Amino acid sequence: MSAKPILNVFLCAPRGFCAGVVRAIDVVEHALSKFGAPVYVRHEIVHNRYVVEGLKRQGAIFVEELDEVPDNGAPVVFSAHGVPKSVPAEAEKRNLLAIDATCPLVTKVHREAEIHFRRGRKVILVGHKGHPEVIGTMGQLPEGAVTLVESAEEVATLKFLPSDALAFVTQTTLSVDDMALVVNALQAKYPHILGPHKQDICYATTNRQEAVKEIAHKVDAFIVVGSPNSSNSQRLKEVAERNGCRHAQLVLRAGDIDWAPLEGIKSLGVTAGASAPEILVEEILAAVGEKFELVLDTVTTATEDVSFPLPRNLREKVA
Repeated sequence: MSAKPILNVFLCAPRGFCAGVVRAIDVVEHALSKFGAPVYVRHEIVHNRYVVEGLKRQGAIFVEELDEVPDNGAPVVFSAHGVPKSVPAEAEKRNLLAIDATCPLVTKVHREAEIHFRRGRKVILVGHKGHPEVIGTMGQLPEGAVTLVESAEEVATLKFLPSDALAFVTQTTLSVDDMALVVNALQAKYPHILGPHKQDICYATTNRQEAVKEIAHKVDAFIVVGSPNSSNSQRLKEVAERNGCRHAQLVLRAGDIDWAPLEGIKSLGVTAGASAPEILVEEILAAVGEKFELVLDTVTTATEDVSFPLPRNLREKVA
């Protein structure tokens, strides 16, 4: 039997779960522990099918809207991406036991948008149309109060006057480089526009992209572990391709790997989106290890020690 070809695998660090995702999953598990099944979850708690299926097995029921939640006193959890203000308002009206798992870094963006609006500024949101986080952020303010821009090209079409009081906020899971292009265009067109004191893109999104940049130009291919509907995972794939890697693929499970582009490669980069558990990275490495003799090297570009407390209405049980 012929020996397997040697493959140098560069593992990005940090990768995988961020503090907001850990908190969101903990929220559902603690709610199940405290109140028993079922616990309803509005929208996927995080964008990862493996995680969602695991929580379903524990008794979580996922719904897209609150009208799917019965009036039986069961708790309903709002996902990490955040929700429009109309959602908690409806939950309160129906006396539902609402538990908010919105990532605190998303909540920070919500508060920024509200403050700008209260101070009479017109608010621009840099983000991807239709993403749950964008829907949630736009839904913090009255309809029409937030203008969404997705690209620097769209900035050119904005009709605000130079004298208008303007401010911008951004989705937390954008490409750092893409966001910079849009923000530069906004600041060039509207020099007086106000932005966040500290950028809105979350630390985990930034760190994972920086780790990919560090090794993308050194490897023949890249595997990003994550779900197709995960914004931060999609951005990691794009970052790999833009920074010199000729082939990158986004895969959820080992069975999703497209092997043809990996034939004959000598080096491979591996990372995981912020909603992808490490067990899936291990599964994919095991699958690659069946075809190659792996030489693993971890490339660390940052260390993370962020953690967020559970929502108040869950904390007393945890102790």
